[in-house]
Amino acid sequence: MSSSDRRMKAVTIPEFGGAEVLRVDEVAIPEPGPGEVSIDVAYAGANFAEILYRRGVVDVPLPFVPGIEVAGRIRAVGPGVEDLAAGQPVAALTIVDGGGYAEVVVTSAALVAPLDGLDLEPAVAAALPSNSTTAFLVLDRVARIEPGESVLVHAAAGGVGSQLGQAARLLGAGRVVGTVGGQAKIETARSFGYDEVILRDRLADAGEFDIVVDMVGGPARRASLERLAPMGRLVVMGNASGAEDVGVPANELWFANKTVSGFNLAAFSAAFPEEAGRALRRAVEAAAKGTLRVRVEALPLERAAEAHRRIESGATTGKLALQVATP
Repeated sequence: MSSSDRRMKAVTIPEFGGAEVLRVDEVAIPEPGPGEVSIDVAYAGANFAEILYRRGVVDVPLPFVPGIEVAGRIRAVGPGVEDLAAGQPVAALTIVDGGGYAEVVVTSAALVAPLDGLDLEPAVAAALPSNSTTAFLVLDRVARIEPGESVLVHAAAGGVGSQLGQAARLLGAGRVVGTVGGQAKIETARSFGYDEVILRDRLADAGEFDIVVDMVGGPARRASLERLAPMGRLVVMGNASGAEDVGVPANELWFANKTVSGFNLAAFSAAFPEEAGRALRRAVEAAAKGTLRVRVEALPLERAAEAHRRIESGATTGKLALQVATP
């Protein structure tokens, strides 16, 4: 990613640590290379992934501008980009190289969804690329959901959990159950299309499932494996609990006809940008039609540290977005 001598406002990670290390700074404005576009950012989604960058769990060069998803307008297109144009409203995944917490970001044109003619608020559009795209890819591409299958989703009131229940419905699931960590989140999670919402520590009473999606880890991961029906699939896509890794004996999978898969959106988007882009455009279309709902609260970019603290506390429901500029 090249840059000019011109400067822009951005939130940076100058050193690894707590939310207090985030700094509003001025950095060079990036310019798009071949196959890329630059975007004037209106809103940037706030995600747990950016907290992992800030903590140093993901090895990134410092100082680093986090931000894995945005909505705004195309500023410029790089060589070879023919189906996008300057001024076009878009939502985009910026997860491969980050940079979304800034006035301008560069990303692959393949990871961009045009918003022309769609009735989507910019804050909502910024909340779709990460969680909603993930929901479709996890269920369709990784778990290979079949009509009528049962699905269990952990952290059902959170950003990606709120999308997985709805995506499961759109993809033809039968019974869809969510888990939450506390009583206060049950009604919120239920509003996102779940048939049932239960406390995570009551998982043993939930029955069996064809698909379980776990972004929590720790005891929930072990319990999830036990809840799989024969030929069931557990998809691992996070460790929000911060617990030690959970080992899965291969012989247990063999004898019980169970499967464990992993999904990481950043790695997938880098390896398969065209497919990630198609899933993003699918999510945008569903949201524009009203068949996929996103609950968003917007904060100014300067309050990025507050957004991180709220996400880390586990108290958030739905999605937080950072307003970078007036749309």
